[in-house]
Amino acid sequence: MFKVDNLTKRYGSFTAVDNLSFSIEKGEIFGFVGANGAGKTTTIKVAAGLLKADAGTIHVDGFDIKTDTRQVKKSIGYMPDFFGVYDDLRVTEYMNFYCGIHQIPLADREKTMDSLIELVNLSDKKNAYVDELSRGMKQRLCLARSLIHNPKVLILDEPASGLDPRARVEFKEIMKELKDMGKTIIISSHILHELSEICTTIGIINNGRLVAKGSVAEIQSKLNQLSRMKLRTIGEFSKASAILKEQPLVSEIIEANDYIEFSFGGEKQEKAELLKNLVQKDIQVIHFEETAGSLESIFMHLTQEEGEND
Repeated sequence: MFKVDNLTKRYGSFTAVDNLSFSIEKGEIFGFVGANGAGKTTTIKVAAGLLKADAGTIHVDGFDIKTDTRQVKKSIGYMPDFFGVYDDLRVTEYMNFYCGIHQIPLADREKTMDSLIELVNLSDKKNAYVDELSRGMKQRLCLARSLIHNPKVLILDEPASGLDPRARVEFKEIMKELKDMGKTIIISSHILHELSEICTTIGIINNGRLVAKGSVAEIQSKLNQLSRMKLRTIGEFSKASAILKEQPLVSEIIEANDYIEFSFGGEKQEKAELLKNLVQKDIQVIHFEETAGSLESIFMHLTQEEGEND
């Protein structure tokens, strides 16, 4: 459905996207993960027809962005990282304006607008002025706008940036509903926790190159087979962390509010020995288990490793 082939984009001497290749199947929610400047937005703008690649190409639903630009644009709904709404229009006027841009027949416009406004939960605001909407509501309105022409692929660039927790929950629910409708969704973001909850596949980009692709579990399994462990104690939190830092098989320690997460390179017997060591040093352990690696820890591991290999 969406295929990137050897894509390269340069800005002068700087290579923003470096021979990038990956594909996304129909119906996936693909999380495009990377730090600011990693190449996410450049790739998306090439796909949306806003930039021209220096080499390689992108195919959407079988159409080549270079030779079939108009068909690709018909297949894509693009939501940029800024909303681009017009404050002096009512919600229905705003939607009607974009219906005109996409040449939606007059007879179909009211039904199209009403169904999309309902999808993004703005039915009670359809006659409100855009400048009266909250940031989360404007984000949902921009999403509705990107769906007017019923695209097969939806590309969202940093859609949850700046949203409050309630608006993020609403956004995730809408994404799930769109997936059920058969849409293929690409979400570019650096808010990793939300992505791991809604995306079927993750792609991690660093310095313009894809360093990993798959589900969170698949990417974790392809790493160096380190176990990800979680430890909770009664008191002596800093002491427990200090003991872990002394262990040769322990790495990538993350201290949270009420637990310590770390990578462990040993087998079951070494894990038992580590637990025994903690208890013998008067650490009151109440929780000690292997857990799935978080997307944050995977991202840090892969991008650090990539930087060391450069």
